[in-house]
Amino acid sequence: MIQRSRRFRAGAVTLGAVLALTTACSFGPPDPDVAGEPPNLPAPSASTGPDGGGSSEATAAATVLAKDLEVPWGLAFLPDGAALVTERDTARILRVGPESDAEGLKVTEVQRLTEPEPGGDGGLLGIAVSPKYATDATVFVYYSTAKDNRVAKLKLEGKPQPILTGIPLSANDNGGQLAFGPDGMLYVTTGDGSPTGNQAPNPKSLGGKILRITPAGKPAPGNPIKNSPVWSSGHRNVLGIAWDSAKKMYASESDQKKAGELNVIQKGKNYGWPRADGESSDAKLTAPMVSWPIADSSCAGVAVLESMVATACLLGQRVWMVDVTGNGTLLGQPRSVLAGEYGRLRGLIAAPDGSLWVTTSNREEGAEPGPDDDQIIRLVFSDGGAGRS
Repeated sequence: MIQRSRRFRAGAVTLGAVLALTTACSFGPPDPDVAGEPPNLPAPSASTGPDGGGSSEATAAATVLAKDLEVPWGLAFLPDGAALVTERDTARILRVGPESDAEGLKVTEVQRLTEPEPGGDGGLLGIAVSPKYATDATVFVYYSTAKDNRVAKLKLEGKPQPILTGIPLSANDNGGQLAFGPDGMLYVTTGDGSPTGNQAPNPKSLGGKILRITPAGKPAPGNPIKNSPVWSSGHRNVLGIAWDSAKKMYASESDQKKAGELNVIQKGKNYGWPRADGESSDAKLTAPMVSWPIADSSCAGVAVLESMVATACLLGQRVWMVDVTGNGTLLGQPRSVLAGEYGRLRGLIAAPDGSLWVTTSNREEGAEPGPDDDQIIRLVFSDGGAGRS
């Protein structure tokens, strides 16, 4: 059983006002016409870390935006600045903000889907907003059924229309992230839930892959193999993807036995699973940009702010942040925030106002929820340029 730490590291993170929940989910920073206006949130004042410049901890301010959710999984912003949030086990799509009242951001249930069948780490997972939402009013969701994982499109409050089916289903590794890339194509992450890991390197299987499809669900033009949706392979379980301003793609790797990874994703490359777990000297496999012991990582959501790439971790119970050079290589040492403060962290997205939104994942098997779980937390960084208040 994972024990949730309640200690508070003085000075490393400043907790802003806790905003109550009213009645009643990734791609990189959206273009202005997609992002809309950010919610009118307070700009918290950050404090100085206790260890000075040599610490592996970063300086940030944290504000709880919503609480009492149930395994929030996917995050995506609408043009008006509201966030759509999926709940894995309830199959609800929630709208968070941009409206607020005396208690904080307004949270409402948009709809509850009947198609997903939750179980293990399956259910209603990723969500993405069409880049043309202003004209097509379409969102895309990834969910588990009794026999597969699938991607569907829908207009909010409408019925999902599947566009990609037959993604392998398992108890523990279902992938599930959706994001539109800078090229306008929809990227889909999947897991290899087979006992031997034989789906990840198999070009004929959709398991253990990052897929690239059109908004209609067809293999995108320019994929490594014609008429195949596969963009990259050799993945155990990718739960987060994002792009920087140079259109370089980053992805997390979760649920490996030894190491969690943050990878730079390139067309047609094999990222090693099951032959490699973390670092590898095999020239045929693509090495991670950075890896951590699995107990410190098993990371999910990924977001980019300027030259900083961040990933939210489940077992590691923290947000890891790395600075990268223009060609996507590691610059300096990784730093972390929120270590042990909020328990398991899952969703992560760059908000229109330059902050990060991160979700907890404590109301699931193997975790110990606190009285306010699950939560959405806003992070603002005072150093390093990105996300400063």
